[in-house]
Amino acid sequence: MKQWLDRVTGAVTMYRMILLSLIGIGVIALALSFFGQLSYGPLALIASALVALAFTYGSNWLFATIARVEPHAESSLITALLLFFVLGPKLDALGLASIALAGVIASASKYLLAARGRHIFNPAAVGAFVITIITFAGVEGFTFANWWVGTPYLLLPVAVASFLILYRTQRLTMGVVLVVVAAASVVLRYVLGGSPAGDALSYVFLSSPTVFLAGFMLSEPLTLPPRRWQQLVEAVIVGLILTVPFSFGLVTSTPQVALLVGNLLAFFAGQRRGIRLTYLGKTQLNDTTWELAFQPSRRVRFFPGQYMELTIPHRKADFRGKRRYFSISSAPTDDGPITFALTMPTKSSSFKHALLELEPGALVHGTSVGGDFALPRDTSEPLLLVAGGIGITPFASQLAHATDRGEKRDVTLVYATSATGPLPYRELLERSGAHVVLYGPDPGTLPAGWVYGGEGRVTGERLAQSVPDAAARRAFVSGPPALVNDLRRALRSQGARRVHSDYFSGY
Repeated sequence: MKQWLDRVTGAVTMYRMILLSLIGIGVIALALSFFGQLSYGPLALIASALVALAFTYGSNWLFATIARVEPHAESSLITALLLFFVLGPKLDALGLASIALAGVIASASKYLLAARGRHIFNPAAVGAFVITIITFAGVEGFTFANWWVGTPYLLLPVAVASFLILYRTQRLTMGVVLVVVAAASVVLRYVLGGSPAGDALSYVFLSSPTVFLAGFMLSEPLTLPPRRWQQLVEAVIVGLILTVPFSFGLVTSTPQVALLVGNLLAFFAGQRRGIRLTYLGKTQLNDTTWELAFQPSRRVRFFPGQYMELTIPHRKADFRGKRRYFSISSAPTDDGPITFALTMPTKSSSFKHALLELEPGALVHGTSVGGDFALPRDTSEPLLLVAGGIGITPFASQLAHATDRGEKRDVTLVYATSATGPLPYRELLERSGAHVVLYGPDPGTLPAGWVYGGEGRVTGERLAQSVPDAAARRAFVSGPPALVNDLRRALRSQGARRVHSDYFSGY
């Protein structure tokens, strides 16, 4: 089941998955309205959706043109559809005008409420917040954020889509925490007030947008902190603000307020600015693998094993989009370059082609740094690193960092590759002193202390034979989803208690 989910969710980019999910929920909502199962008629839904799409997309294009940056079409379409599900649908001129204004405000927030190229708040939440404040201030005829998507008839498609999105982004635990905290808070409040707990749960899941908020809005990567524990803390805070009643003038405990507070906390916890990278050039590591070097305009803080999202605008982008995540292969430095590695199979994405076609001096934007794939601080703890193909990149960063710091770690690295030619990062691995077990085409002469395990796929049985003390080591597995899932399960069956994984879904 997990392999099937990895294959399905990895077939498209995160942005494309969210966009398709929102469109699917919108189609279901329209069908329900035809049969009178929603409070809004089909014409109101259609008109509101078209206005939200037109004004959000158009204003985003205009602001991007003024700012001389490449507009991200999918992002603006997602923002528009989020506003459609958050704001009450209207059919009258003033109501539609308020939806249009919300779209413009949401687009403007990406450029005005931003720190050096990175927006701070979820744009849809900003648009919903401002329009609701205007409405509460006494402007008659405006719509407001009633989060009509929180209805029993849409719970199933919203829950399924939210699960897939959170699974795809590896933030399922964060989404569950938000829902559990919100449910517990409401149950406690209902019970203390003398109401049945069942009524509280019915409200949370059937009459509130909690599931939608967790899957579609809290999960926005640009407004999340980089570390998992920070994300879980944010989920708790958002869940509490969402469900504990309060009022400060026109500001009340609404979903948009809860999310905006969470976004602000995330901003102070993570990368507080957009990342500007100047392309330096590329180095071919073997027949299908390249390493690309970039010089950041300012120091980028990251720890070995983390990833960065890169944006490469290019024409005729395929379904995988213009933004991709790459593990950083270089060690952290104060002012040195940052490197990434990628493989180029026969059928590669338009993004990879555009990346390899960059000319030295080209400016590339990074949006965020994140991930928890970090080695333990205790350098005496024995480690098992298992890399499949390009999954070697986070380990390259970690071992280079350890070597630079003079750390003496007990490391066994199992490296599986199907590529012929030179072994990527061979010299780095040799300098690190790691005991390497290599699986793949016959490499010929190996450095002292290395072992050739043979050709073919690395299985749990082969892993047990090559690393008999695996259960005594903290394990880290990186590579394609199928390999990661198989070896993670095999390691646990062999007694490994701590297995950390990092996989390249949709790479």
